[in-house]
Amino acid sequence: MADAVITEFAGTRKGPITRFYQYGREGIRVLDAAKNLKRLYLFGPSGMMTERNPTNNEKILRRFIFDENGMLEETFSFGRSPRTFRYENGGRQIAVREGGQYGAVGKTFTFDQNGILETAWGREGEIERVYIFEAGNDAITERTGGWYGPVRRTIVFEGIEASVFREPEAFLQFAVFSERGEEEENAIHPDVVPESDYGAGVSPARSRYAFTGKRSTPPDTIQETGGKGEKGEDIRIDFIPDGDAPADEPLHEKPRQKKSSEISYDERRSGR
Repeated sequence: MADAVITEFAGTRKGPITRFYQYGREGIRVLDAAKNLKRLYLFGPSGMMTERNPTNNEKILRRFIFDENGMLEETFSFGRSPRTFRYENGGRQIAVREGGQYGAVGKTFTFDQNGILETAWGREGEIERVYIFEAGNDAITERTGGWYGPVRRTIVFEGIEASVFREPEAFLQFAVFSERGEEEENAIHPDVVPESDYGAGVSPARSRYAFTGKRSTPPDTIQETGGKGEKGEDIRIDFIPDGDAPADEPLHEKPRQKKSSEISYDERRSGR
């Protein structure tokens, strides 16, 4: 049986090819656009998968152990924390914990009839991306922000059906071998969001920690724009005057202190 070939495109199928996956009985080979081997995953006994060093197959980088509760990721790289993936709600949701079994929930995957939603930064976080299984059973479209968000990538399957990865157990495997490293993200310019086939344009980058949207203006605020007073976005800078002095009055200067050498003997005696 020949290995299945999975092709990943940046954005829609019209975008550039970013990676290839060779999926077979022994494991998965991840290749870059020039078909250079970048990652190697080998299947082991009793529901185990290992990530190996592409240049040294004997060296294990990560180990993934699958069981009835989900998956445990063990990492052998310095500075990388382990993760646990646990089934919830009858297997219709996966909670990802950072740092092990008792770590904080970093994200969740929720299985919907239309696809799979990935929620970032815990159970109450926002939708980071969705995975849509397209009609024809030959592709998965990944969109950022929601069902109609910009297309981040499209993964096309040949020799294997996309629906194989529809169930939680298989989706965990798919999430592992298809995730991008930081180096790969930087290589495809993640700050520019690919145009979706719904005509969505480039989305401004957002910070996890800072509010980067428009500032709201109270209804009674009047802003000067082009010589006319209009209600609008508050983009003015407020200047805080020094101390408690009114903004339109100059501050009184303090009298200059005399040096010790300038004080006469009589002044010292009088105590002035």
